[in-house]
Amino acid sequence: MAENRASEYREGVPCWVDVQLPDVEAGKRFYGELFGWTFEDTDGGSALARLGGADVAGLGRKTDGRMPTVWTVYFATPDVYAFTRRIIAAGGHVLLEPVPVRDLGTAAQVTDPQGAVFGLWQAAARRGFGVRHAPGTFAWAQLYTSDTDAANVFYSQLFTDALFGAGAAPTFGRAPVTEVFAAGMPSQFVVHFRTGDVEAAVGAVQQLGGRVQAPPFSTSYGKVAVVTDNQGASFALLQR
Repeated sequence: MAENRASEYREGVPCWVDVQLPDVEAGKRFYGELFGWTFEDTDGGSALARLGGADVAGLGRKTDGRMPTVWTVYFATPDVYAFTRRIIAAGGHVLLEPVPVRDLGTAAQVTDPQGAVFGLWQAAARRGFGVRHAPGTFAWAQLYTSDTDAANVFYSQLFTDALFGAGAAPTFGRAPVTEVFAAGMPSQFVVHFRTGDVEAAVGAVQQLGGRVQAPPFSTSYGKVAVVTDNQGASFALLQR
């Protein structure tokens, strides 16, 4: 499906996702069964996930037990150093200063003013997803935030084109955190993976040792369920 492949990502478009796990081997078994991913082991006990030979996600090994077990979405930028300065100027924070990742690109991790964590990726050898929007691959990112008005102001200062369309479909959405999570939960991005049958996918998650945080519900962009894997990382299943 050629329309699912991308070699270039404009600034502010989600271009990659990864998850930090205590047990990468267990993660490979879980996501391999759930989505049909295959894996290539990389440095430091991490793994690159592929579907049909195309890169779709990264599985990283947590080196500090105090770190969250979480999926992170990365937004493309041609200049990650300048982008982090814009993050700070807009009221956000830098968690991980820009760091080169071999010859693949340069990554940073930041938060918005409400504390939602996301990544930045300045591509070199790795542009980003080899395939997206197909079953078993990244399909959407939804920001569940404690303050949707403040989030709109913050993100519109950073990448208006991606957020509000500007000739193309918006690439992530915003919703109150209480739409899915209990009051008091921190603001967070939830990575959505596409599935052809959300109910069946939820059943598979449970059989593989995961759990359901929010059973299937309808949204403007499809039918969604929010789940966790067998190590506690939250993600969503999206049936368009």
